Amino acid sequence: MKAFGDIFSLPMKSFEQIRLALIEQKQEFINQNPGTTRNLLTVVARYVKTPFPVIISGLRRAGKSTLLAQLARRFYPNGNYFYVNFEDERFLAFSAADFARLHELLIELFGNQKVFIFDEIQNIAGWERFINRMAKGKYKFYITGSNAALLSRELGTKLTGRYLPVELFPFSFDEYLRFRKIPRPNLTRLTTVQKGGLKKAFAAYLQNGGIPQVLQYPQLPLAKTLYDDILNRDVAQRYKITDIKSLRGLTFYLFSNIASLISYNKLKQLLQLGSVNTVSGYIEYLQASWLIFAVNRYAFSVKKQQIANKKIYGIDTGLIKTVSFSFSQNREKFLENIVFLQLCRENRENIYYYKTAANHEVDFYLPRNKTFIQVCLSLADTQTQTRETQALAEAMKEIKNSRGLILTEAETSRLYLNQQSVPVIPIYEWLL
Repeated sequence: MKAFGDIFSLPMKSFEQIRLALIEQKQEFINQNPGTTRNLLTVVARYVKTPFPVIISGLRRAGKSTLLAQLARRFYPNGNYFYVNFEDERFLAFSAADFARLHELLIELFGNQKVFIFDEIQNIAGWERFINRMAKGKYKFYITGSNAALLSRELGTKLTGRYLPVELFPFSFDEYLRFRKIPRPNLTRLTTVQKGGLKKAFAAYLQNGGIPQVLQYPQLPLAKTLYDDILNRDVAQRYKITDIKSLRGLTFYLFSNIASLISYNKLKQLLQLGSVNTVSGYIEYLQASWLIFAVNRYAFSVKKQQIANKKIYGIDTGLIKTVSFSFSQNREKFLENIVFLQLCRENRENIYYYKTAANHEVDFYLPRNKTFIQVCLSLADTQTQTRETQALAEAMKEIKNSRGLILTEAETSRLYLNQQSVPVIPIYEWLL
């Protein structure tokens, strides 16, 4: 007959270490500084009383654990939940077979709770089996992970019931203002002082990005460390990539050409990556780790969308600046990247770029509400205004009943294209 500890993959000695880890983690979680309240908390709040698991996914260090702490304080102030952070090294040998014993330990330490908060669950292969079984017993789960696949393909095939996906991005401009303790002004009655302060704050946000820890400790090279950690752990190790040099070369190129169209075939030739499949695979892995996003051209044919060049954006302008070439040379591209990230927070599944029949480009098209968006530094230059408005006018003519919007660094006005009114708005106002 097997000893009690033998029916699990972990020896009893390891469970004693996990016992200590659970006690320490719960106390640290309760005492954690709640930080800047995230806008996403309002979204998660709508899911609290549902029976479905809530999956919070996003970049490493984007604030997922802090969001969980804010959630716990607001909706479970008595500490009536289980909390486990699987990033702890004491869980290195933990497997899906050990979840039953873990549940026993949690009950032994904290009573029989109905709410589980699991942090960085992607570290445990087969985690979904435990969630599937327990969710049927009316247990509530809040789960975080740093791999975007948690939010799409893997979840769709592994979780047997309904789940509620939530994506957490680095600070929005609104959250950045709260982090800096800058009062949010009334945009309809902006004073000169308020407008100047808002422009100054936006310039800093554009350059430094919105990763909380990077902003909190600007004297430390945390952005570079985070970038290296993601490439090595979330990409190279996870997908067993041995050619790290090529992976780094590709990532550097993409970050240095942010908000630009790319051809997989040209990338293969330029970086000597062997095959288009290699390029496609690397970009897919970088997307899964939340470093980049590849945006499709809008077309009625899905096949045409897939074969057209992609437009690449990064997860955070501060991270892009740390890794790539000069920020000042790419200011307009950084503005476009900021707009893209905000659109993602609001409308992730339906963002495209658009090419007119005359091959003129519009930066964004949102088919859900038929909106075209152009982003530029300024319309003061006649040639720039002609280029931006010509593409927009053509696109609005091709897509019936559509509307346009132009976002600039600091200008406010209104143009008329195809007898339609098109507002011109400063990006820092639009973000709020």
